[in-house]
Amino acid sequence: MVDQYESRRSRRKRSSARERREARQQRRNMAVRADEAPRRDAKTAGKAAQTVDQLLLALRDVGWYLRNNPLVWRGTAAVLVAVGLIYFLTTMLSGNIMPRVSAMGIDVGGMSSQDAETALRDAWTDDIRVSLIVQGERLTQVEPDSMGIVFDAGATAKAAKDAGLSAFPLGKSIEPVLNFDRLTAQNFLLDYSTEVDYAPQNARYTLASGQIEGVPGSRGRMIDVPLTLERLQFNLADVVEQRRLEVVITVLEPSVSDPAVYLDEVNALIDVETGIEIKGYDPYANEFFTWPIAASDYVSWLMATGNGLTLREDEFLPYVDLLSETLNPPGENLRYLEPTETTNLMRDYLIDQDKDLNLRIRYRETVYEVQPNDSAFGIARKMGIPYFLVEEANQDKDLNILSIGDQIRIPSRDVTMLEQPVVDKRIVVDLEEQYMVAYENNEVVFEWEISSGVATAPTSPGIYQILNKDEVAYGSSNTLCDDVTLICGQWEMNWFMGIYEVVPGLVNGFHGAVLLPNGTYLGGGSVGFPTTFGCVMSPDDQAKMLYDWAEIGTVVEIISNEYEPYSDLARITKARLNT
Repeated sequence: MVDQYESRRSRRKRSSARERREARQQRRNMAVRADEAPRRDAKTAGKAAQTVDQLLLALRDVGWYLRNNPLVWRGTAAVLVAVGLIYFLTTMLSGNIMPRVSAMGIDVGGMSSQDAETALRDAWTDDIRVSLIVQGERLTQVEPDSMGIVFDAGATAKAAKDAGLSAFPLGKSIEPVLNFDRLTAQNFLLDYSTEVDYAPQNARYTLASGQIEGVPGSRGRMIDVPLTLERLQFNLADVVEQRRLEVVITVLEPSVSDPAVYLDEVNALIDVETGIEIKGYDPYANEFFTWPIAASDYVSWLMATGNGLTLREDEFLPYVDLLSETLNPPGENLRYLEPTETTNLMRDYLIDQDKDLNLRIRYRETVYEVQPNDSAFGIARKMGIPYFLVEEANQDKDLNILSIGDQIRIPSRDVTMLEQPVVDKRIVVDLEEQYMVAYENNEVVFEWEISSGVATAPTSPGIYQILNKDEVAYGSSNTLCDDVTLICGQWEMNWFMGIYEVVPGLVNGFHGAVLLPNGTYLGGGSVGFPTTFGCVMSPDDQAKMLYDWAEIGTVVEIISNEYEPYSDLARITKARLNT
């Protein structure tokens, strides 16, 4: 019975083996027939299919073998487990970090703590970058250190080493050890806000096809620095792991979104055919400028606010730069329109268009190169600037010691003209001729002889203006002091008008008769030759006429052989007096 049973089992095995060989042979024959296809692509596909079939058959054979021989696969599994245990035990005994341990996505498994620290520090410096996400858009990537995230590579490597068997068998991700420098982070966000923030735009206007149209307002945005700091501080690990920080943004709404509110006013303000004219005035040269402005440009400068129309600085200021370029010959940059002052004047014009719009032309500081026989005092007179102002501009130099070629800074002419200039009046004084001419609308209204300062207290040439007015003013000089300078007398000046400071607090100006402490009049009340201590004296009745006519801000141009005429009216005056 046993022999018969074993015989049948053997026959079944032989039969099964024969069937498998026949099946394989049949598939090989099919593959060969496929290989005999005429096209090359078909041959390649057939070979690939044959290879796959062979692999599948091999796998089935292995599977069948293992199912029918459990001791083999159990032994194989045991060997693999043993090898794994030996590897992990070897790693532990070596003191290295367990396999499959990582931090910030950096695999440090199998490394020593020191090697892991170095690898993590290098990755932090070279590879780790944080994307800043603003309203869903990635704007830039920055190094974590720059935004106040401080990485402790040593502590992180130690944490990876301390993970031990907790990393077996699936591995473990170690949270990086991070610290937060709030001041660095705050400064970073404040600096970065200049790239991100933009102001809301109120409703504005444009000219299209000859018609003024409104442009609706738009929102602005601003980084919420405190909330972004809080988000960063309490999510340091997530920010580093995910390599991104969502910046908290505050949306800024425009104060006026609907341009229709002022559309009628804009239409009434602008003639779309002619536009407007802007005028500029140079009080030193007594020169007027007129700039025609196209309606399309003027319209683009306007913006709606809760208080009415105003000027859009972002559109207007580039135009101011263009106008400044027209004030100078090529290669020079002496004259310009000051942006803030010009903007304020334009805003005033929008409010009250009945006022004249005369933009003030300004002058820049210059440099004077010392020439043979120059002195600092003589340079000041030549440049038309009171000496003490030249001293103030050159505090780093000893002006008593000058060499040829030295560079002396000369303040802007504007330091002598602090009031808004009166554009239709001008007083010209000729120190050589001891004569004065007053003009209004380019016509002579007064002219007479004057007396200027004596050689020891000369009148400073230059271009100034009326700064203040007093019917009676008082002055003094060390010539009126006693021998020990304890008591100094004062003189009285009628119809005084200050024009420039000799030193801070001491003003020279126009005046009439000067009553001295002894009861006599300076120079006997006569004029026509230098007599005063720096002021410009007129006969008393004429001084009153000048006092009543002149306004605060009236321009005064004092010329001499040292300071040539700068304006057209001063040149006319000099030509008249020299004939």
